[in-house]
Amino acid sequence: MIFNSLIQPKDQLTTLSENATLAEALSTLENTGYRCVPILDATGTLFRGNIYKMHLYRHKSRGGDMSLPVTTLLKNATKFISKDAAFYNVFFTIRDLPYIAVLDENNRFYGILTHNRLLQMLATAWNVNSGSYVLSVAVRDERGTLVAIAKEITRFCQIANVLSISPTKDEKQVLITLPDGVTQETVDKIVRRLNRKNLPVIEIENLHPNL
Repeated sequence: MIFNSLIQPKDQLTTLSENATLAEALSTLENTGYRCVPILDATGTLFRGNIYKMHLYRHKSRGGDMSLPVTTLLKNATKFISKDAAFYNVFFTIRDLPYIAVLDENNRFYGILTHNRLLQMLATAWNVNSGSYVLSVAVRDERGTLVAIAKEITRFCQIANVLSISPTKDEKQVLITLPDGVTQETVDKIVRRLNRKNLPVIEIENLHPNL
């Protein structure tokens, strides 16, 4: 489920009516500096799609009629999520978009979730600002591996965050963020313990190298 604080509500956004012309849309985008904005129906409640500056410029450069309705160049009409969408669904839907439209329980346009806000949330969850080091541990697809990693690390310190990734089909890594205050000496001890347990640390990232 999406956190409400991540969503920019409709009353804080620049939107266009489906009755606007392409010329009006281009003027709005140039004045605001946005690369695209949501298009709503005439009542201002239903999401119709997005209009992009690049498509307007291309249309105009080819001698296209700018008095046509904005729906002529409508994009992403089916790219939206509900307020209670699962987080995995959000990731797969938003991946190639600057933002994703969010609909309420009555399928009315509620606001947008931007790529930037999603990344900011992930950075916060990963404790980038308050963490000290991130250990990338190559793991086997075996039961109890995560428990084994946690057991070795918590001998020396707490764990601030855990993220599992699979760079390739046959490769899996667990990224462990250590809390603020952990020293290089402690990191070295943790790495030695993990390597000894056949849990190789393949990369160590210092989150604050200049401190």
